[in-house]
Amino acid sequence: MELGGVRFSIASHAAWAPGLDTAAAWAAWAEQPHVIAGERDAAVAAMPAMLRRRAGFVGKMALESAYRCLDGRVGVPTVFCSRHGECMRSVDLLTDLADDQPLSPASFSLSVHNAAAGLFSIARQDQASHAALAAGHAGVEHAVIEACGLLADGAPEVLLVAYDGVLPALFHEFEDCQEQPFAWAWLMQAASAESSDVIALSWASPDEDEASAMQQQEPSKSATDAARQPAGLELLAFYLRRQAELLRTVDRQRWRWRWQRLRGQHA
Repeated sequence: MELGGVRFSIASHAAWAPGLDTAAAWAAWAEQPHVIAGERDAAVAAMPAMLRRRAGFVGKMALESAYRCLDGRVGVPTVFCSRHGECMRSVDLLTDLADDQPLSPASFSLSVHNAAAGLFSIARQDQASHAALAAGHAGVEHAVIEACGLLADGAPEVLLVAYDGVLPALFHEFEDCQEQPFAWAWLMQAASAESSDVIALSWASPDEDEASAMQQQEPSKSATDAARQPAGLELLAFYLRRQAELLRTVDRQRWRWRWQRLRGQHA
């Protein structure tokens, strides 16, 4: 059963990960994806040093992508999306708590899910709205819906930033995909008759028979599960390859991504 859908165009995009900091490098990765690894920090040269030092490894990747994508624009609402956020900071804080050690207020303030969005807003002295979402494997889909809602409310453009990193060793046994460090950003605009290329996202709920079959076929955690890409990288590859269509099933919800060409047509 089809439940809904949104459409949008992308005015600019940027991505950053250790070893992948140019458009050419990302294009090559999209054609032959490999596991991304490394701990080199993003430079985030556009951010004042005092604030840049507060950001963690994952946050710096997100900020680098956001700065590159906006390229000096101000007043643009932002939607930051991460499944795990600053998980390393959270584990460090919980470990200190378990050891009866005092907690650092600064570390706590930077462990919350909107830490990167807050630093971005403060550094740019930009009072545009920002949101931070976490919605599991469907996080990007929900972030796109949030961004399209802002466009529908009249925002000319919305910045979407998706990012994540590897999990602390404590959580490795619970991994259901091959977690990797990455960040990317889209400057989204509403689709119109003037748009040459539009991305359409629709979602559907299977009927009872389909849902039952999907539940029976749902695999347990295995080596195959652990080899899967994170959703954010799967969707980035879809975008960079200009793949005609991508179908994703997450928690028995079906998501359909498609490229559409609308120039000369009615939106």
